[in-house]
This record gives sequence, structure tokens and C-alpha cells, in this order.
Amino acid sequence: MSDSSVSPGPFRRNPGRWLLLLHHLPPRPAYLRVKVRRRLQRIGALPLKNSVYVLPESPDAREDLEWLRAEILAAGGEAIVTTAGFIAGVREDQLEARFRKLPKEAPVKATARRKRSAPARAAGPPPPRIRGAVWVTRKGVFVDRIASAWLVVRFIDPKARFKFVPARGYRPARGEYRFDMFEGEFTHQGDHCSFETLLDRFRLDDPALRHIAEIVHDIDCKDDKFGRGEAGTIRTVLEGITLAHPKDADRLTAGGVIFDGLYQRFRRPA
Repeated sequence: MSDSSVSPGPFRRNPGRWLLLLHHLPPRPAYLRVKVRRRLQRIGALPLKNSVYVLPESPDAREDLEWLRAEILAAGGEAIVTTAGFIAGVREDQLEARFRKLPKEAPVKATARRKRSAPARAAGPPPPRIRGAVWVTRKGVFVDRIASAWLVVRFIDPKARFKFVPARGYRPARGEYRFDMFEGEFTHQGDHCSFETLLDRFRLDDPALRHIAEIVHDIDCKDDKFGRGEAGTIRTVLEGITLAHPKDADRLTAGGVIFDGLYQRFRRPA
């Protein structure tokens, strides 16, 4: 899932272009309908009909909808993500006005946290051993990409190098691994964000990392699955880092300091 919310900016960058999600959900499980509706609300999509939602076209919005589409398909539903230059029966100025009136994303409220269970060890071959690889991700890094890059350097590939590329169309060279990119080697799986996928694929069972994974998930997936009260604060801090550092490499460096601090905090009991 992407890490940004809808703003008036997309109208200036790409006027008259829209992303549409058309979907049909199975009757079971019953919670799926509520989950999908809440996710669409959190990413700022507007309903045109019961099963049709619209967003201004942008790389972030496309990834949000593509990952949601993958979840719907995995649950036995049907979903299509497509672009449109105009939407019949809807005036563009009215649609843009509706987006501009959307409230800013509400801070995450602390809720009763779901009981954790120890992550199951993956069956089959041992986790891959990667050393000194080039790790590729989408430009404009934010929450999940910053956290995942920190995890790679600290616990998976200390000599990792990073490359930042456009959201779509990039073909990795030999020795490159894509993370937090749609169709990447290490990206969203089911309802897991990329950070969680890396934990599972490399069998990192450290409880402190699981705490961080829950925070990253709640910010990135926008579903409040774990009810982490820290999520709103961490998001605000990382937003400040992105504003202070236009270059992606500098964002990884500054964000790494934040995740180093979180890791040390969660290694110790309250």
C-alpha cells in the first residue's frame, strides 16, 4: 500500500485523469465488505456507485488500488483498476470539489490491541541469503519504504545499496531486488505491508521488530488493524523528514535514526 493521502496536487499534475476501482465482493466472509469500505475511505476514494470508486490518478493512488484489488481477488471477489479521461454523468469541477472537501486523515486512535501470536516459521527452504545486493524501490520514499530499507540494512543485507525508480515499468537487472513495489520480489502479500513480508520471508522473529511492524502496518495499510496509538505520531515525524529531505537517500538516513530509536525502545520492557 502507498504512504500518502489525497491532496489537491494531483489535479494540477495530471488534470482530467482518474483511476477507477470496479469490484464485486463475495458474500463471505462478512467482514470483507466492511474492511474494503474502510480501506477505501482511508485512502480517500470517493464512491460513484456501490461498487465503483474513483481517485485522481497518481503513482500512490494506483498502488493503493492495485494492492486492494489483489486482496479482493485473493478473497474470491472480482476487481478491476482502470484509468478514465472523463467520467460520464459527473462534471469534473464537481468531482474535484468533492475531493478538496475531504477531511484530512484523522489521527489513529488507540484501541484495544489485538492479541499477538508468535509468527509461524515458514515451511520449505531456508530464507534467502542476500549480501551486497541492489535494492530497488519507488521514488518518493515514505513510511513502508523507509522502514523496509532500515530493516534490510540492519538485519538482512548490511552492505545493501538502494536505487529509486518510477513506480511502474522498471525491469530489475540481475542482482537487484524490488521492495514495496507492485509485483516486486518483497512487497505487500495479502493484508501484510512490505515490512511484514520481509519479516516473514527472512524469518525475523524479534519481538521488537514485530512492534515496529504493527506501527508501520497501521500507517501504511490504513486499516488500524493493530490499533497502535504511536502510529499518528510516527507518521507526523516521517512527514517532517520527507519535507526536510527531498532526496530519497537522505530520507532513508534520517528515517533510519527514528527506527533505530524505536527498536531500542521496544527491546526493553516499559
